[in-house]
Amino acid sequence: MTWLNFPAIAIGTIVLWAIAILFYYLPPVNKTKQMIANACVILGLLAVSYFILTLWIHLERPPLRTLGETRLWYAFFLPLIGIITVWRWKYKWFMAYSLSLAILFLVINYLNPETYDQALMPALQSPWFVPHVIVYIFSYAMLAASSMFAIKELYLLYFQPSKFEIKTLYLGDNLVYIGFSFLTLGLLFGALWAKEAWGHYWTWDPKETWALLTWIGYLIYVHFRYFQPKKVKSPLWTLSLAFVVLLICWFGLNYLPSAQNSVHVYSK
Repeated sequence: MTWLNFPAIAIGTIVLWAIAILFYYLPPVNKTKQMIANACVILGLLAVSYFILTLWIHLERPPLRTLGETRLWYAFFLPLIGIITVWRWKYKWFMAYSLSLAILFLVINYLNPETYDQALMPALQSPWFVPHVIVYIFSYAMLAASSMFAIKELYLLYFQPSKFEIKTLYLGDNLVYIGFSFLTLGLLFGALWAKEAWGHYWTWDPKETWALLTWIGYLIYVHFRYFQPKKVKSPLWTLSLAFVVLLICWFGLNYLPSAQNSVHVYSK
């Protein structure tokens, strides 16, 4: 399985997840539709995970090096997060957000196909490579979901205040706490990897700097919610703006002149 096979996997998965969204929310909602929707989500996840696994075998390396490969992992993790959120906290509407974002990443990859194999540089041939990147991708998926939630709540707060409920902030809290924990773990893994590869835990590389800024952004949200739990606008704006920093850290860094010689920049 190579990137040449991706269009078929992507189209099939997009169709399955689009059907799932319709069956989750198109009235009348009943148990049969819910079961069909759940089956479509799981089948789509299996298709993406199968592609990731076979691509890993074909490349003879973890598919975590390029932007397209990271988007593929996001498309896998986001529906998984949606399933966990619905199961654990009963926020059924959140499934649509997760599936829509996952579909978006598949569409981007479909429009920007990767048909080449790229070997890993020596520094990436480390046992820290897989856990560091996967932990980061999972944390980014959780934090991106939390920020999309914040944007939705800000819209309600300013334009449909009667529909806004402060208790829904607990969903943002839960997503941030989990994502922030994995983000912290990713920073620690990265520091240990840097020490092994370059002899220093921290070198203020542009990627490291923006990773720290991302961590600080979500830490500010955690502090807002812990010390001023009755405030609403400030934490929601913080969560929304932190997502901008996350996007720069993830792929916007590729376009910054200061990062052109960074060893952390994803290949396109």
